[in-house]
Amino acid sequence: MMESNPFEVLGVKPGADEQTVRAAYRRLVKSCHPDQFQDAQQQKTAQEQLVRLNLAYEAALRLVPRVTVGFNLISQEEAKHFARRLIAQGNLESALRQLNRADSKDAEWFCLQGEILMALKQYENAHQSYREAVRRDPDNRTYREGALDAALAMKKARPIGAKIADWVRGKK
Repeated sequence: MMESNPFEVLGVKPGADEQTVRAAYRRLVKSCHPDQFQDAQQQKTAQEQLVRLNLAYEAALRLVPRVTVGFNLISQEEAKHFARRLIAQGNLESALRQLNRADSKDAEWFCLQGEILMALKQYENAHQSYREAVRRDPDNRTYREGALDAALAMKKARPIGAKIADWVRGKK
């Protein structure tokens, strides 16, 4: 049976980081691996200790705070703030990248993404973003207007051949 505190089993302080937990686990496994012993009773005891260490190691890793490396997420509010600043500077691609770093997305996030995509003339993607904003907050008039603007821009941006084909079919 596993003891109540996996950090104690591994011999590290509670709240230790992932690297410390891994190092302690490796050190302890080397000292009690069953292959080190000739005697059957010692092997059985080592095997039990190894199972105990494995359970403690898995439990400790679940409790350790994760640190993401590389493309770090930021709070949704920070992402929107940085994106707005970059939009004001005219740097739309960077604004979109900053916005995509958000750790979560709400209706306002999708609306802001729609604004950026409209400015980049990616009307279909902008329309999808605005529609998601409307889905999340159906009573927001700004989101509905954005979706309508994007739909109209998509229609205007269609190639002339497609417009003629629709006119011939009577869709206008």
